[in-house]
Amino acid sequence: MTPDTTKPTVSTILLVGGSRGLGLGMATEFTKRGWHVVATVRGETRTELHELADAHPDCVEIEIVDIAQPDQIDALHDRLVGRQFDVLFVNAGTANMQDEIAGEIATDEYARVLVTNALGPLRVIEACRDLVRADGLIGVMSSGQGSITNNTNGLHEVYRSSKAALNQLFRSYAARHADDPRALVLIAPGWIRTQLGGPKAPFGIEESVPLIVDVLLGRQGQPGLAFLDRNGNTVPW
Repeated sequence: MTPDTTKPTVSTILLVGGSRGLGLGMATEFTKRGWHVVATVRGETRTELHELADAHPDCVEIEIVDIAQPDQIDALHDRLVGRQFDVLFVNAGTANMQDEIAGEIATDEYARVLVTNALGPLRVIEACRDLVRADGLIGVMSSGQGSITNNTNGLHEVYRSSKAALNQLFRSYAARHADDPRALVLIAPGWIRTQLGGPKAPFGIEESVPLIVDVLLGRQGQPGLAFLDRNGNTVPW
């Protein structure tokens, strides 16, 4: 099937990882802005994203994918083939909530975090890049903790290294596709009060997500890779 390249009136986003936290916040914000949202959850359990879809049935669709499972990524692509999105954004990720130093963590646990936070998002991008319009945007939720330059106190070594790996893989992707007109964005949202960020984080979803969305939309039409915080400032690699 040949994709329809005619740009629709309503902008569309494929949001991978929209069941809770920042992902749910982004799905809600894009819906408020009049976008059509196709957002994913990992399993069959009902989430707040389902409530958003119930409230906006013409604007929100839900798909299922576990980004740690390549066959599920391929199946997601196959279900969406022929459609075109203005934005593909991968928010899905995980955290190791313990503060072991890297040399003490179990190999299986390190592999789980690395696959979910680094390899999985790049597999999604490689599989689904053809679903994004030539003038569209591909983005991933990274972290300021993925900055090697800014790592001056250690801690959270497993999570840090997984996000640094994500940044490196996306930078390699950008280099391999240097002639791609799409905008590429890594977002470092800051320390946000989510299940991952915890209750002590200084910033809430309500105040942070609109800024993140503004940054993404501001990058549309600007080819090349940028690593930005929620205020649009460049984060050092």
